[in-house]
Amino acid sequence: MAPHATVQSEPMPRPCSRPAVPLAAFLLLLASSYLAVTRLPAAAPLASLIAPSAGRGSAVDSCAGFYRGAGRRAVTASVEEFGGVGDGVTSNTAAFRRAVAALDDRAGGGGSRLEVPPGRWLTGSFNLTSRFTLFLHHGAIILGSQDPEDWPLIAPLPSYGRGRERLGPRHISLIHGQDLDDVVITGSNGTIDGQGRMWWEQWWNKTLNHTRGHLIELVNSTNVMISNVTLRNSPFWTVHPVYCRNVVIKDLTILAPLNAPNTDGIDPDSSSEVCVEDCYIESGDDLVAVKSGWDQYGISVGKPSSNIIIQRVSGTTPTCSGVGFGSEMSGGISNVLVRDLHIWNSASAVRFKTDVGRGGYITNITIANVTMEKVKVPIRFSRGSNDHSDDRYDRSALPTISDIHIVDIVGVDVQRAPMLEAVHGAVYDGICFRNVSLRAIKHQVVWHCESVYGEAHEVFPAPCEELRNNGSSSSWCGLR
Repeated sequence: MAPHATVQSEPMPRPCSRPAVPLAAFLLLLASSYLAVTRLPAAAPLASLIAPSAGRGSAVDSCAGFYRGAGRRAVTASVEEFGGVGDGVTSNTAAFRRAVAALDDRAGGGGSRLEVPPGRWLTGSFNLTSRFTLFLHHGAIILGSQDPEDWPLIAPLPSYGRGRERLGPRHISLIHGQDLDDVVITGSNGTIDGQGRMWWEQWWNKTLNHTRGHLIELVNSTNVMISNVTLRNSPFWTVHPVYCRNVVIKDLTILAPLNAPNTDGIDPDSSSEVCVEDCYIESGDDLVAVKSGWDQYGISVGKPSSNIIIQRVSGTTPTCSGVGFGSEMSGGISNVLVRDLHIWNSASAVRFKTDVGRGGYITNITIANVTMEKVKVPIRFSRGSNDHSDDRYDRSALPTISDIHIVDIVGVDVQRAPMLEAVHGAVYDGICFRNVSLRAIKHQVVWHCESVYGEAHEVFPAPCEELRNNGSSSSWCGLR
């Protein structure tokens, strides 16, 4: 059957559900703060955090303007037209692969849209193409195959040097793309379910031979939009844009059992101009983790993560953090804004994770307007747990952490005060806490700080000595 001749336009992002300080105004203030305190060169691309939204007519507090793809597609077809059967039993791997290839040919460069109607669509891994939209209708459920052969092995990422969990190659993601431009995964709240228990059991039973696949991974791609779908039960990390630019991830619900191992929600990795907003996440690992490569491999590749906005994310993770930085951060992380974060029943709200041998840097980070309940350690800078790619890592490569602004934080029923520990041999400085209220602390009310220095203003309980400002209000941290 021939594809429909209509031209499709992707749905505009939903307006924000609650009022917030306009992002443009906030970022102007943030930019002035960075210019005052940054240890990076003055040419750091702060303007790129502000400009994209303004030119597309979207709400001032949305960063969805980072996506600059056409959004319009010349041809549309259903997976049923390529032999797909949505009965939850029939394998649709060949149907999805045929559909993507055929629509790319038919579009003639004008872009294509593959629709997934209501039903249960069992499939193995398939690759997307440029100027392509995968659209899941309400009631559509893509199910990951339970046959490991349907998740072929691919080469490890250069910045990791090996599979993250096992030496050698790794399993491909369920939905995959590499070297693409203008890729959209969206719908009317359809579902992609990785059916990851098979993989989790291999991890628990120590029978895993190769690193598990992600649910969605885009590699070395630009103008990526993932929105308005529910993602469930990923075998490993759920959404993994790596070496990507101009990425928008918004209006997602991401769910995994709270004991499912390493089921991170969203992991921007060696990527820039990334927007994550309006997402609800329950997982067995970090809700969002910013990464940039592992030990000497990440240092050698040298692809940082930068110019990232994470806003209006909420959720729970009993063993990890709401937003994490690292621990794979060897390519560097800079210019990140996290705001309007709501975390409960979790190990940490925000955590900076590094290790000896990582090298790299984390700098120019602002964390603002975070609320939390029943969190074990509200803010944590943690040392590594001897987690390395191999024995060839450089033991003298220490991470640099500086210019971290943590402001407007409210926590109730937390287990203890913040724990701030630098990697042995390193010193973290330029750490600013302002307007922090942590109440109903159950156990340890005293901050714990080791080789972490900066200032704290209007903070309760009283900070550690390394952050005491002796009543002064400096230009870089105090109220202006």
